[in-house]
Amino acid sequence: NAAVLEKLLSEDLSYVHSGGQLESKADVLRSVTSGKNVVTRLEFSDMTIRLYEGTALARCRVDLWHSDTNIVHMNVLHTWIKRPQGWQMVARQATRLLQPK
Repeated sequence: NAAVLEKLLSEDLSYVHSGGQLESKADVLRSVTSGKNVVTRLEFSDMTIRLYEGTALARCRVDLWHSDTNIVHMNVLHTWIKRPQGWQMVARQATRLLQPK
């Protein structure tokens, strides 16, 4: 939902994919709304969240299916900042795992 993402993503977002591509907020919104990046299934596990005075670090394992045969396994770290309008993600870093768990 682009309207929800618009509110949750910071204007100065740094969004790094597991393949190393860096995207801005506009890039992420365009990718989600264009349908060019198809995700058929997502599984999150091993989530930990650490809070530091208005900053949250959320780490998890993500298994992402583009199709039945194209599955990406990764560790992901999100950085969130509490602002007057609510929590916003300012950074995302993903690391591809070579071996599934």
